[in-house]
Amino acid sequence: MSDQITIEALAGQVADSDLEQLTDLLVDVVDGGASVSFMAGLTREDAREWWRRTFESAGERSVILAARDASGIVGSAQLHPAWAPNQPHRADVAKLLVHRRARRRGLARALMAELEARAAANGFTLLVLDTCQGTPAEALYRGLGWREVGVIPHFALTPDGGNCDTVFFYKEIGARGSGLGARQSW
Repeated sequence: MSDQITIEALAGQVADSDLEQLTDLLVDVVDGGASVSFMAGLTREDAREWWRRTFESAGERSVILAARDASGIVGSAQLHPAWAPNQPHRADVAKLLVHRRARRRGLARALMAELEARAAANGFTLLVLDTCQGTPAEALYRGLGWREVGVIPHFALTPDGGNCDTVFFYKEIGARGSGLGARQSW
C-alpha cells in the first residue's frame, strides 16, 4: 500500500473532525452503490447520526478502525462482539468502507488484516460477516480465506432498490478451542 496510509482504532468520544470525515466516507460509499445497509440518497445528517449511535453503543471489546491518508479518513471497518453469553469467542465484522478515491490500493485488505489481528488479540476465535453476492467485496473475502456458509436470496436491497442475494462467511482465527467460555470473564 502506498501514499502513507495509517490505520488506527477510534474509541469513546470521537473528535468532531473525525465524525465529519466518517460521515463523508459513509455517504461516498453509499453514493458509489455499495450495499452497506443504506439506501441511495443517504443524507449527511442521517450518516452522522448513525456514526454517533455506533460509537455510543460500541462495547468494550468492539473495534472501529479508521484508515487515513494525507487528506483524512479514507476507510473504516468494525468488529462487534456477539451479545450472547455462550459466544464470547465470536464477533461480527461490519461496514468495511473504502472511499472511492482510495480504492485499488490494498486498503480493504489492510483494514481486514488489522481487524483480524485485533480480534485475535482480544481473544476472538471466530468471525462472521455477510456481503452481496457477485460484488468485489465477495471476491475480497474469498481471497482473504473466508469460508462461505451459504447464500440467502433477496436478503437485502442495494442502494438503488434492487435485490441483493447475500453470502454469509466465517473465518476461524487465533487459538481455536482455547478454553474460552464460561470460565472466561469479559
